[in-house]
Amino acid sequence: MTVKMRTFIQLLVLSVMGLTSVACATTTEPVTFCRFVPEREDDFAWENDKIAFRAYGPALEKKGEDSGFDAWLKRVDYPIVNKWYAGNLKGISYHKDHGEGYDPYKVGSSRGCGGLALWIDGKMVLSNVFKESKVVKCETDESTFVLTYEYKVGADTYNEEKQISIKLGDRLFKSTSTFTKDGKPAAELPIAIGLVRHHKTDLVLKDLSKGWMSIWEPMDDSELGTGVVIDPKRIVDFQLLETGKKLEDHALIITKTDAKGQLEYYAGYGWKKAGAITTSKVWNDYLTEFVREM
Repeated sequence: MTVKMRTFIQLLVLSVMGLTSVACATTTEPVTFCRFVPEREDDFAWENDKIAFRAYGPALEKKGEDSGFDAWLKRVDYPIVNKWYAGNLKGISYHKDHGEGYDPYKVGSSRGCGGLALWIDGKMVLSNVFKESKVVKCETDESTFVLTYEYKVGADTYNEEKQISIKLGDRLFKSTSTFTKDGKPAAELPIAIGLVRHHKTDLVLKDLSKGWMSIWEPMDDSELGTGVVIDPKRIVDFQLLETGKKLEDHALIITKTDAKGQLEYYAGYGWKKAGAITTSKVWNDYLTEFVREM
């Protein structure tokens, strides 16, 4: 089956399910959007009028990618996911900015922007790429989907069902994870929420009393702020991992699942070239205000 045929079938299935709202069209209006991307090795991508992301799927299980989140930097308020993937098939790389934004953010097997790891004996235990995905809704004001992951700790296996929602106008998406072991809630499970630190000189800031951490870094001819927000009552610790190895340095918020095995947090970015978020202070002020409105 050709790539174009697979894409057509995927969009047809979404249409039958009633999930191809205006956001799925080539609209120039601000909307939210999400979909599985089989034509690009099983990515799952999501966006709103401010931010865009992708997660890596089953086709990359043996290629060194992992469960970290990749930030697609956009500087237009209309949807770009379908356009960039379609252009990529024609040789128009989304790693170059053609006027709408691009993907310069390096993830590999890091946590990227807001990916999770189990925190066992002071070390991150990673899952691989997501195993399954499901679109819950794809509408103008909000899109929601579910990704499933699996973690191995010795002889034990933990499963994570991660529901992600993105709303119009926000610079952060919401992630609600439910962890289970042997089909039962994995309560009080230590979790690390991460931001990859690409350079030793990147500015790492936090205000745990307000429930956020951030990284501000150079990004080609501009600058980028990434951040995580969580209920401050859920924070156990903060760790700054400095290994000196490429894509292994991280800022981490350490937390635990609740009695139901659940964990809720937010992650996202602000790109200077897109306007509005132009300094680290502006970004951190945004995160502080976001906590107040949660």
